[in-house]
Amino acid sequence: MSEQRPDGGGATVWLTGLPSAGKTTIARALAGRLAREGRRVEVLDGDEIREHLSAGLGFDRADRDTNVRRIGFVAQLLASHGVLVLAPSIAPYADSREAVRKRHEAAGTPYLEVHVATPVGVCAQRDVKGLYARQAAGDLTGLTGVDDPYEEPAAPDLRLVTEGRSAEESAGSVHALLAERGLV
Repeated sequence: MSEQRPDGGGATVWLTGLPSAGKTTIARALAGRLAREGRRVEVLDGDEIREHLSAGLGFDRADRDTNVRRIGFVAQLLASHGVLVLAPSIAPYADSREAVRKRHEAAGTPYLEVHVATPVGVCAQRDVKGLYARQAAGDLTGLTGVDDPYEEPAAPDLRLVTEGRSAEESAGSVHALLAERGLV
C-alpha cells in the first residue's frame, strides 16, 4: 500500500494495457480533473516519450525495457517533487513494470499500477493509430498483444474494464483510488 499523504504530495499512476486500450485518453481526462482541483499533474505519454526521450530505440524486448525504465525514472523524479504523474504506456513486460515500482518504493514515492483491461478485439476496433490494420495486412510485426507478448499485471492496484464506459467514468475510478490512498 502506498504511503498516505494528506498534503496531496506527488505520486505516479502507471496506466498499462494494449495499444488503443484507452490509456492516454483516460490519463488526459484524469489530468484535466486533477488540474481543475488545483493539483500539479503531468502526463508522460508513451508515444511522446518515444519521440523525445527514447528516440532511436526499437521495439525488441531490451529496447522496450529501456523505454519503460526511462519513463519510470522521469515519473519518479517528478513525483518526488510533488507532481501527480500519469504514465500511460503499454509497458508489456511484468519485470520492467516491477523495476519501476521498486524504484518508486526505494525512494518512498507512491506508485499505483492501473491495468486498462480492454480486450484485444475492442482495441482492434478502436485502432486509433491503424496498428491493428497494418498488422493484419502484414505491414507490421511485433504488435503487442497480437504477435508480441503482453504480460497482464497479476495484481494491479486497479483493473479498469473500459468496455461500455466513458473515459470520464474510467478516470473517475482512478481518481477514487487516488482518494482512497490519500493522494488527492
